[in-house]
Amino acid sequence: MSTLAHTMMTAARSDSGLAGPGELDRYPYAEASGPDRVGAPAWESADPELGRVGRRATGSRGRGLHGQLVQQLGQMIVSGDLGADRPLVPEEIGQRFEVSRTVVRESLRVLEAKGLVSARPNVGTRVRPVSDWNLLDPDIIEWRAYGPQRDGQRRELSELRWTIEPLAARLAAGHGREDVQQRLGDMVEIMGHSMAQGDVLTFSRADAEFHSLLIQVAGNRMLEHLSGIVSAALQVSGGPVTGCDRPSDASVAHHARIAEALAAGDGPAAEAAMRQLLTIHPEAERVVPAPREH
Repeated sequence: MSTLAHTMMTAARSDSGLAGPGELDRYPYAEASGPDRVGAPAWESADPELGRVGRRATGSRGRGLHGQLVQQLGQMIVSGDLGADRPLVPEEIGQRFEVSRTVVRESLRVLEAKGLVSARPNVGTRVRPVSDWNLLDPDIIEWRAYGPQRDGQRRELSELRWTIEPLAARLAAGHGREDVQQRLGDMVEIMGHSMAQGDVLTFSRADAEFHSLLIQVAGNRMLEHLSGIVSAALQVSGGPVTGCDRPSDASVAHHARIAEALAAGDGPAAEAAMRQLLTIHPEAERVVPAPREH
């Protein structure tokens, strides 16, 4: 095993605690009574601990209060718990989650940049409709994958990968940098070793780096900007039309064929191998890692 493979596998084993679909923080809200608060979430819950962002351990490992609040509010909006045009009152959010005004303000700014909320004078901050969301944002991709839109998200991501990655593989064959070829070969080696040891996390990381690197060396700057989307797609995949859902001999073999075609400068062969990879039917659904940190 190469030094790189050993390093990645050791790092992966030390990173414990993946959150599954049933482990997400979901905060139901109740309608507040009174004519002046119609439509505003009351942020009530039977479990008072749910509101204490700083005390949440599961699914929040390694995040500060700002990152946790962005994640929790984002999940609530994307899942539909906070519907379109719902007012988000900073004071109520601060009290509900026991965080400062600064944390609330910065969190809402992040959500606004993602198109999930809008803040206007004399109107306040409100949830925006799905049509306004940046659906290509990696965080929104992951949040949708945990919610009611899970199946639709996977299908859309698979379709998007079908339009991006075969073309990227063809283009990358014309950029035969030796260091890139070595790195791609390393990722295939790591995938093979991790599959033999049942190390799904290391396999997933090597898989994501393989695809991201391939897109980045395709020589198309617009495609390069989509590499983060493909990485997010690999994190939340599990549908019936991708060969990257779990470690398998077929998946490793197709990745190896892609690397070999790229090394030979054979664009059509690289494209064909990528299409074959994307049509492998997995036998079971993969573990979905927790959403990324902020």
